[in-house]
Amino acid sequence: MNATVGDRLLVHGKSVGERDRSGVIVEVKGPDGGPPYMVRFDDGHTGLVFPGPDAVVVPK
Repeated sequence: MNATVGDRLLVHGKSVGERDRSGVIVEVKGPDGGPPYMVRFDDGHTGLVFPGPDAVVVPK
């Protein structure tokens, strides 16, 4: 998984009824665009994310 600042990270809900989360990648901390990513989620929360198999990077 590779990303650049400004791309969106979409994390799919893991169980029935759990909503997907998405946000803008504001910092790439890994080498060559790799994780972890600092993400500002649409709900205003900002956090360091190590994306799993349920996550997708959507290029800007």
